[in-house]
Amino acid sequence: MKTGMNLLLWTAHVTEEHFPLLEKLKKTGFDGVEIPLFDGKADHYKKVKKALNDNGLGATTVTVVSPEASPISPDVKVRQSALDRIKWALEMTGVLGGELLAGPYHSALGVFSGQGPTADEKKHAVEVLRQAADFAQQVNVKMAIEYLNRFECYFLTTAQDAKNLVREVNHPWFRTMYDTFHANIEEKCITQAIASMEDTYIHVHISENDRGTPGTGHVHWAETFQALKKARYDGWLTIESFGRALPDLAAATKVWRDLFPSAEEVYTKGYKFIQDNWKS
Repeated sequence: MKTGMNLLLWTAHVTEEHFPLLEKLKKTGFDGVEIPLFDGKADHYKKVKKALNDNGLGATTVTVVSPEASPISPDVKVRQSALDRIKWALEMTGVLGGELLAGPYHSALGVFSGQGPTADEKKHAVEVLRQAADFAQQVNVKMAIEYLNRFECYFLTTAQDAKNLVREVNHPWFRTMYDTFHANIEEKCITQAIASMEDTYIHVHISENDRGTPGTGHVHWAETFQALKKARYDGWLTIESFGRALPDLAAATKVWRDLFPSAEEVYTKGYKFIQDNWKS
């Protein structure tokens, strides 16, 4: 098991000003960080990679897609833009030396049709994501598609939905992930949800029910850790928490109040919380 910290708590674009934070996270005990990918070129991410290497940190990445670049769009040009966007994120992950690209890049955030996913939308997603997986294999980066709760998307909202998508894409470099925040809303039984994903998920986000410090809310943590250990999960446990420091991100994640006294509490107490629960 490896512990990671999602840098979206501080920024949507990692630059030199964030490099001192990497040293703090390493000293805390983290094995790596999750780098947000929303823009930037290879030369920039080569510098970020050097900073990661200098601090002995591994990396995963996370990205999203927009309505203008959605894999489930009926417009072939929009779907091509989605494929281009995902391929760019995969390429930048490779530049960073990252292991996998996480995130809900199956459809655009906060966009709803008034109904569930259609057969055509599912078909389009499979076609785009399978092509992306071919490219992922070329750049040696795994894909970990993320299901969200039904208030943030309608295309992929449960562990079963995610598992079905993995089976339909049917590519060894395309897998899914588990996020405790979304599962807390959507799953009827945490133990069953994790067990059902055992052969398809390769990444885990540790996120409290209010997006605050892990262990301070009501996520079913004991069941979660027990189920992960029973499944012999041996990948990343990455803390994902959001605050109000970034107005656009706060708006997207619906964070209207302070959920923790400081970012330092999130990563120091969060790290200890993961370690204590994993060892228990």
